[in-house]
Amino acid sequence: GIELWVKDESRNPTGSFKDRGLSLAVNRALELGAPGVQLASAGNAALSLVAYAAAAGLPARVALPEDTPRAVFRRCWDHGAEVLSSPGTLVEAAKLLEEGGESYWTLSTLREPYRVEGKKAMGLELAEQFGWELPDWIVYPLGGGTGIVGMHKAFDELERLGLIGPKRPKFVIVQVTGCAPIVRAWERGEEKAEPWEDPKTRVWGLRVPKAIGDFLVLRAVRESGGRAVAVDEARLDKLASWVAAHEGLRIGPEGAAALAAVEDLAAAGAFSPGERVVVFQTGNPDNYL
Repeated sequence: GIELWVKDESRNPTGSFKDRGLSLAVNRALELGAPGVQLASAGNAALSLVAYAAAAGLPARVALPEDTPRAVFRRCWDHGAEVLSSPGTLVEAAKLLEEGGESYWTLSTLREPYRVEGKKAMGLELAEQFGWELPDWIVYPLGGGTGIVGMHKAFDELERLGLIGPKRPKFVIVQVTGCAPIVRAWERGEEKAEPWEDPKTRVWGLRVPKAIGDFLVLRAVRESGGRAVAVDEARLDKLASWVAAHEGLRIGPEGAAALAAVEDLAAAGAFSPGERVVVFQTGNPDNYL
């Protein structure tokens, strides 16, 4: 069998991996004199932005799809943020944000450099935790893609520093069948992904019909010898319940999607015996309540 690890990003302060990038981006905005910060979000990034902005004393504005879980709205209001909502997806939320003017600094995915720099911490930490010996595979549920871009950059920098060798993990990015633009582009051999029309998924962390950095993600996956896969989200609740009952770990639907991909890859014989596989569990399921 394989050696399977779960990297649980729900232990971050606001319950998701978004804290890695936004903690740095908000602090840098404060240092540079931003009048306020804003972004469009499917949920987790909004929770992170408003918390760090409140701690920094910066006004915050977020735009959310109107069907985002009510808990996200409440927590954003609790932190004193201005909250906009729109019908549709993240794309429509981003357009609504742009209509509000540009006085606040926009920290949406790949609109500035610091979120990627912060996301490098996932790769740096992973390398350190494994004694500077990278795993064979990283299985990652993909929305906007800064996590993959950040880790890819981190590994290159670690090699230049002499802390690791040339070995790289194979990146497997995971989406759901109801919204899988990167998977479709990978299967077609394309360098960029066309927007996914009418995305249908309740896994809002993966409901990104068009990732700005799609070409960077696809490049990282191909350079690593990895792949892009889509899973049926009908499996996710049952899988998350099994993990909670047998491993004592509560995972969000994004993490469950990554584990479902591991099941599929194992069944297809993708893994060799003894290989080390790391699954990223990116968010707290309580953020969906």
